[in-house]
Amino acid sequence: MMRAMWTAGSGMIAQQFNVDVISNNLANVNTTSYKKQKVEFKDLLYETVERAYILDDRGKPANLQVGHGAVPVSTVRDFVTGSFEKTDGKLDFAIDGEAFFMVRGPRDGVLYTRDGNFKLSITEDGKMLTTSDGYPVLDEYELEIYLDDIDLDAMSVMEDGEISYTDEDGLVVPTGYRIGMVKFENREGLENSGRNFYAETSASGTRIPDQDFGRQSILKQGYIEASNVNVVEEMVKLITAQRAYELNSKALQSSDEMIGMANNLKR
Repeated sequence: MMRAMWTAGSGMIAQQFNVDVISNNLANVNTTSYKKQKVEFKDLLYETVERAYILDDRGKPANLQVGHGAVPVSTVRDFVTGSFEKTDGKLDFAIDGEAFFMVRGPRDGVLYTRDGNFKLSITEDGKMLTTSDGYPVLDEYELEIYLDDIDLDAMSVMEDGEISYTDEDGLVVPTGYRIGMVKFENREGLENSGRNFYAETSASGTRIPDQDFGRQSILKQGYIEASNVNVVEEMVKLITAQRAYELNSKALQSSDEMIGMANNLKR
């Protein structure tokens, strides 16, 4: 009976964690380029009461085992592309493909994001392309991008990230910058750093230039990528998790009642 209490308790803890993840998905339903997560579970250690065996053409064909519950082992992020929202902003970008933008983080490390809602920051070196947090957006050579003496209304960005503008004579003039886009062999191995940023890990592998791996991504100017959270789907998961939590609590209560009955046998 004590085993049942601990088993039911592990199920309640697992479902509580599941609800936490679902709640985070719902909280980010309007977060630009947010990717929903799901929890993966595994069963715990099994106690073998009697093993299966065959002896002299007779024996026990099946094991007698009892488990000890469940435990969450990983959170997997779904990188399915969200819908594109048209903004017509000259500094709004969405990636049609599997690539990420490169950003210079607060500790000079490189972070990665799908959030293309960029801004222009006035710095000592000129007008620099940055994220909403002020982190520099990097080009294909990991250099900051400066857009001095460029009228934003005349600026255009090609599908491969090349930045140019149209001068007074109507000629297209390249700036020499190309917005950097990279990919990873294992995107699920990226570490979530918050604020729409991801960090490279040994599990994700090192970054690869977009054009060197898989189908080349397409950069869309004047669009942003919306969250890929499906509210109805998350609500169904939330109800299922709540019911599973309730069932485990019932099992816990039943175990407690059975222990109480055993304790009262002497009366």
